[in-house]
Amino acid sequence: MEVKDQDLAKLVKTIAEKLIAETSEPAPAPKDEVTVLTEKAKKAQEIWHSQFNIAQKSAVIAKLRADLRPHVEELAEMAWKETKMGRLEDKIAKKIVAIEKTPGPEWFTTKATSGDNGLVLEELSPFGVIASICPSTNPVASIINNTICMISGGNAIVFAPHPGAVKCTQKAVEIVMKSLKESGAPDGLVSALQNVSLDAMNALMTHPNVNMISATGGPGVVKAALQSGKPAIGAGPGNPPVVVDETADLAKAAVDIIKGSSFDNNLQCIAEKEIIAVNCIADELKEHMLKNGAFEVKDPAKIEELLKLTLVKGKPNRDFVGRNAQVILEKIGYKVGANIRIILVETDEMHPFAQEEMLMPILPLIRAADFNEALAMAKRLEHGFRHSACIHSKNVDNMSRMAREMQTTMFVKNSASLASIGVGGDCPTAFTIATATGQGPTTPASFCRVRRCVLHGSFRII
Repeated sequence: MEVKDQDLAKLVKTIAEKLIAETSEPAPAPKDEVTVLTEKAKKAQEIWHSQFNIAQKSAVIAKLRADLRPHVEELAEMAWKETKMGRLEDKIAKKIVAIEKTPGPEWFTTKATSGDNGLVLEELSPFGVIASICPSTNPVASIINNTICMISGGNAIVFAPHPGAVKCTQKAVEIVMKSLKESGAPDGLVSALQNVSLDAMNALMTHPNVNMISATGGPGVVKAALQSGKPAIGAGPGNPPVVVDETADLAKAAVDIIKGSSFDNNLQCIAEKEIIAVNCIADELKEHMLKNGAFEVKDPAKIEELLKLTLVKGKPNRDFVGRNAQVILEKIGYKVGANIRIILVETDEMHPFAQEEMLMPILPLIRAADFNEALAMAKRLEHGFRHSACIHSKNVDNMSRMAREMQTTMFVKNSASLASIGVGGDCPTAFTIATATGQGPTTPASFCRVRRCVLHGSFRII
């Protein structure tokens, strides 16, 4: 049989391809996004920690702050529109305070002790790669705050955006990455998941390249972080009470309470969630509040209607979380002006508005016979979270006793709750309040571990 040249060529080619296929290694499967990002973060962190000194890190972070400022309004509006929660002007304020008052590398100090046996130094060292789980309540502010804190401590970060705030979170990270690249920081130092899902978040938290988890969100997210087997920072729930006793400056207390509880429509975990007022001053306090942006719902039928609207199966209705007071009031038949920021409702201690962390501008007012009863109520309503509490008083003994007995991470006296995160208070800003794991308001030191160096018999000072 005659074999044509072209047929022979095809046969040779087929045999050659088969032999190559049999002897070649199979092509490696493409790496998943979590592996790619964490591998880059691991390499970047090693360079950032070993090759960038404090002065260089400080310069990178100073440029990052400057580069973020022109985007404040853009990012705030993105977050506001995407999440449909909060108030635009307050979201702008949160971005500004995160940029300006988040501590950087200057936060670190070295502890040294010398004695007859020599010298002991204690310094802080980075964990490595941090998986940062973002909330929908403070998506952009958390990115800014955590980025500055975490990279100041020598770490790299992979952010997991909340499904309800993906676009604004990814945009904030994009701006951060651009600034870091222009400063010469290693590629991959900060990144964010692009494919957002519960599976991706779990894969990130459990990935071997991740050394630490920072989780801000609901109880489920915090529980998952704590069960990961890795060092974790967990920002748990709160239900902050504010006590007003008979010695308080009532006009100031009214303004402060409305300012704190209505900021971003009560989305802040530190915000006043219920007022406990000593009975003899409750009416006067209420009068001042009604003059400064509160609207009282008195009709029992309307209160019941409000309850059914805003609570579903005992939990806050997500359709009204972080919504303006006017929007909620209109649903039950009240039309009010834009100056109304708080819906005031008198309740007893066991009412759901007092027991639940509503995350909306509904503020129950509960009467107490005296300070002793008010403090006891406050302790019960805080549910032992040890998160936040406030008091308005001129009685030093009352203030001291409440601080001691509440044992909350944040405790504010005679100011709006916002003072505890640097808005009207001389303290650094934190948008991760780690109550579940005990670190409190996070700083760069929160994302580092202690290292002790002991030198025996040398450098005795005295």
